[in-house]
Amino acid sequence: MKNVARLLAEKLLKINALKLQPANPFVWASGWNSPIYTDNRRTLSYPEVRSFIKIELTRMILENFPEAEAIAGVATGAIAQGALVADMLNLPYVYVRSSPKDHGLENLIEGDLRQGQKVVVIEDLVSTGKSSLKAVEAVRNAGGEVAGMLALFTYGFPVAEKNFAEAGVKLHTLSDYNTMLEVALETDYICENDLETLRRWRNDPATWVPER
Repeated sequence: MKNVARLLAEKLLKINALKLQPANPFVWASGWNSPIYTDNRRTLSYPEVRSFIKIELTRMILENFPEAEAIAGVATGAIAQGALVADMLNLPYVYVRSSPKDHGLENLIEGDLRQGQKVVVIEDLVSTGKSSLKAVEAVRNAGGEVAGMLALFTYGFPVAEKNFAEAGVKLHTLSDYNTMLEVALETDYICENDLETLRRWRNDPATWVPER
C-alpha cells in the first residue's frame, strides 16, 4: 500500500505542480540555480488533489496537534489550503501576510486571532524555512501560541531543519524531496543520470551549477 508521501508526490508530478528540469534549470528569486520548481497553487485547480490534501492535512492535525484552537495559512500559497482545513475542523482561521498591508490598519495577520490561542500554521512549501518561520513569529507576536506547522512539501535542506529546531517549531510535511525522487524515477519522469544531478543539488543548492 502506498503511503501519503508517495501518493502526493505522484499527484504533484502528474499535474506539474512539481517540475524537474536537471538539464535546463530554473533560477529562484534567491539567485540559486535549481533543477526543480514547485507550484503547489496548481493543486487548487484539481478537485481530487485538492480534497486529498485537505483531508490529509486535517488528519495530520488531529494526530499531531489535537490541542489546536485555530488555523493560520501562510500567504499566498497556503491561504486557500489553510481555509479548507479550518473549515473541515470547524476552527477559526487567519492568514499571515508576507508583509504588513500598506494602508488602513496595516495588518500583518488578517482575521481575529485571540491571545493564547493554540495555532497550527499551514504552509505550502518549505525550502530554507526562513519565510515560514517569519509567519510563525508573526503569530507569536500577535499573542498566538504556535502548536506546530504543517506543509505540503519540503526540500529537506539541513538549514531548514536547523532553523525550525532553533525556533522551537514542530514541522510535519505530507511529502518530501527524497520521496519525490523515488517516484519520479519509478515513473520514468527522470532517468538514473538525472537522479544523481538532483541529489547533488539537494546537498548543496546554494552553489550548484548545471553540467554542460
